[in-house]
Amino acid sequence: MGIESLLVFALVSASFVYAAWQLMPQSARRALALGLLRLPLPARVNVYLAQAAQSVGACNCSGCGHATVKRGSAQKAGQPPAQVLVFHPRKK
Repeated sequence: MGIESLLVFALVSASFVYAAWQLMPQSARRALALGLLRLPLPARVNVYLAQAAQSVGACNCSGCGHATVKRGSAQKAGQPPAQVLVFHPRKK
């Protein structure tokens, strides 16, 4: 096996891990991060995994329960007031 094959294997493996992490559901990512925190990994990796393990919402924000209610909006009797959805860009 040549050095080129090892380099290609490393790049494809890293790409697979990145894609799997990004496409994984938040609950599975949180569980995997908690499991990986038990391993002796470098400090930078542990900080990233700790953030992933503690994230509440899908976009690492404080959750959708903090949306503000517009005053003066029309609502029907017996229904909760409408809430504004705010979309934030993904943190890098």
